[in-house]
Amino acid sequence: MTTVTLSPKFQVVIPKEVRESLSLTSGIKLEVVPYGNRIELIPVESLKTLKGSLKGMDTILIREKDRI
Repeated sequence: MTTVTLSPKFQVVIPKEVRESLSLTSGIKLEVVPYGNRIELIPVESLKTLKGSLKGMDTILIREKDRI
């Protein structure tokens, strides 16, 4: 676990090993989500990068007879 410091301008530097392991690059957009007593940074994926990510997914949905 790595510790970072919040700057007077409320900025945080993401450590190099974390950036490299998640393939983060400069200019990438991150969604900031407060979750309980912590903050989560989630990379915002463009629709182009998500294209084909669900390929091969089973789309058959089995429903109960009273739910049709």
